[in-house]
Amino acid sequence: MKPHRFAFVGTGGRAISFIEPLVTRYREHNTLVAFCDLSPARMAYYNAKLTGAWSPPAVPAYPADRFDDLLRDTKPDTVFVCSKDSTHHHYIIRALRAGCDVITEKPLTIDAEKCRAILDAQRITGGRVRVAFNYRWGPFRTKVKELIADGTIGRVHSVNLEYLLDTHHGADYFRRWHAHADESGTLLVHKSTHHFDLVNWWLDAIPAQVFAYGDLVFYGRKNAEARGDGHLAAYPRYTGEPRAKDDPFRIDLDESEAFRGLYRAGEADSGYLRDRNVFRDDIDIYDQMSLNVRYRTGEVLNYSLIAYSPREGMRVTFNGDRGRIEYSEFIGTHMNRAVSPGDFAVEAKPGAEAEGESIRVFPHFQPGYDVPLPPATGAHGGADDILTHSFFSPDAPNTDPWGRFAGHEQGAASILVGIAARDSIRGQWPVTLTDLVLFAPGKTRLSELT
Repeated sequence: MKPHRFAFVGTGGRAISFIEPLVTRYREHNTLVAFCDLSPARMAYYNAKLTGAWSPPAVPAYPADRFDDLLRDTKPDTVFVCSKDSTHHHYIIRALRAGCDVITEKPLTIDAEKCRAILDAQRITGGRVRVAFNYRWGPFRTKVKELIADGTIGRVHSVNLEYLLDTHHGADYFRRWHAHADESGTLLVHKSTHHFDLVNWWLDAIPAQVFAYGDLVFYGRKNAEARGDGHLAAYPRYTGEPRAKDDPFRIDLDESEAFRGLYRAGEADSGYLRDRNVFRDDIDIYDQMSLNVRYRTGEVLNYSLIAYSPREGMRVTFNGDRGRIEYSEFIGTHMNRAVSPGDFAVEAKPGAEAEGESIRVFPHFQPGYDVPLPPATGAHGGADDILTHSFFSPDAPNTDPWGRFAGHEQGAASILVGIAARDSIRGQWPVTLTDLVLFAPGKTRLSELT
């Protein structure tokens, strides 16, 4: 059997989670054929990893404006997209037209127009598009799916999901390009896509309508000044800034080999600053969001996301006609430090203690009980290793008993909640998803979608 040929677009910090296992653990059955990125320095960093710690030879490095040359020259079977969210559609569509399959980091894309373009390209070409929803693959979250599917609390009618991002992990989105809505779609699309996808998947339901509120109340210069923290907004970035020495929001791009190689070295050729002040003026995304979602099957989701909490984690409750499930996940804080998967570690920050996970079932008219949890280790609650196995291993099954594979339609079902929420906040009215994209008419279950 010939090795499966992969090309990677986007060589920032997230890409290492996929590239390293591809070229080490799964190298016997796969080959990396090329990189594509805005920054030659970032691609050089990865090629140095290939010829050093990871052992495979260096691969051709194509600048972003030569992506079509990459497709023609290296003939990948699959293009793996890890670029900025606002560019995903460019690479997905061009790869499909070239006859390639695609795996893309979440979100699929950031607005309705780009979503329609991807769905149209897939329909015309017939190519396969998968979305890397790693949250689905965590053993704890799969256990929740199992309990709901088994009817443990009967039919679920409502879900409440509260997600807390702390002032370590949450703040990091406001240092980066994610702080600009035209690049990330706001956290409602970039981050919340994980949560919306989880609920869609847990319920096996397609979302129908959204009403939302969102505000910027903590980050940004005006908010810092209003609460007496204006001194924290006095400098544009953190690295090399003496005044930021004791700033609790500071990160130092000189502190690690990965930060130096990917971001400091890449500033000159990409213009991207990874460590911008979280209290600057040009932030235009929300740091607190709340919304209601009604599903085509009748369920309702109440959702909130806070990006400035002193602690990190989530609580989810499911209300069914035979009882209630309460799921809690507080596994500590982290941020993307571009480290190898084996070096991932929860970071020790005040108030971010890892309390662990719990699932408790409260049946009607019976005592509540705790559900034993399966073991899990590694990044994202043990999900990353399972997900990469599904992408790269020849032994991975083509089907999954819990429906954890996510294609372009399921990717669209997730992002359209965030896109509709963003439009609802701006217009102050409920938004029906099919008014944005005429999506899966006549279907109600997520499992009916690819």
